[in-house]
Amino acid sequence: MLGPASDAEVRPWLDELGIPGLVDLHTHFLPERMLQKVWAYFDQAHTHYGMDWPVHYRHDEPTRLRLLDELGVRTFAPLVYPHKPGMAEWLNEWALEFGQRTPGAVPTATLYPEPGMAKSLRAALDAGARCVKVHVQVGKFDPRDELLDEAWGLLAEAAVPVVIHCGHGPIRGDHTGLDVFEEVLQRHPRLTAVLAHAGMPEYDVALRLVETFERVHLDTTMVGVAFTERFAPLPADWATRLVPVRDRIVLGTDYPNIPYPYAEQLAAIAGWAAADDRLGTDFLRSVLHDAPSRLLKL
Repeated sequence: MLGPASDAEVRPWLDELGIPGLVDLHTHFLPERMLQKVWAYFDQAHTHYGMDWPVHYRHDEPTRLRLLDELGVRTFAPLVYPHKPGMAEWLNEWALEFGQRTPGAVPTATLYPEPGMAKSLRAALDAGARCVKVHVQVGKFDPRDELLDEAWGLLAEAAVPVVIHCGHGPIRGDHTGLDVFEEVLQRHPRLTAVLAHAGMPEYDVALRLVETFERVHLDTTMVGVAFTERFAPLPADWATRLVPVRDRIVLGTDYPNIPYPYAEQLAAIAGWAAADDRLGTDFLRSVLHDAPSRLLKL
């Protein structure tokens, strides 16, 4: 049950488990100029976050795609997100085109509270978007904004997963906090929401939301790895608490912007599976392949 100790061990480990490939619901591919700005932000992470954040997979796009393939990632959601008005629509156009031309990628979209957002989102869904990213912290907006209400309704009706970063990690924002997003869920209880980073650091609240709302999921992005355990440690009984919701945990990694090898995330998940006999290999197959495949309708 031990997870891979290095990226080179990932494929043999998947073969041993009988998993045909990884389905990663939380990766990032962006227009080149925007990506360089994101990496420049991480270069100053000590100023922003109080800790260094070296981007481990800082390569050109073809290399990043090749490395994903070598890791056994067969399908991935390349997520984009705006930080100001006027960005969402052109990012959606870019993400749709990237998803359509890139083997393994699925077309995605994003949101921002501005007039016409619902119309723009409907166009993206009609064009094939299969996953939507919302970043409350970076966007600095309130997910309860009435300009988003129709968009949330569209997503709930379409059963398209929305990966939402709404927790306080790694730093608080003006509108972060799972209690804030819970109000959105109360208005749209059928929303297929994936709480990015398992709601970090509000793991307890995140688990409660999964138990309360039948379409809420958690992704594993940066959860339980040594880097994150320093500032957002998991509860000691994390594995046991996953048992009742084990079919609603999905693989996410933040590739390529993670400050450690991809294998570390998989090893963390393998550790949870080994910590409770009710999880085990079936849980690994669900998290790494079956559950995200179901959300993306593969």
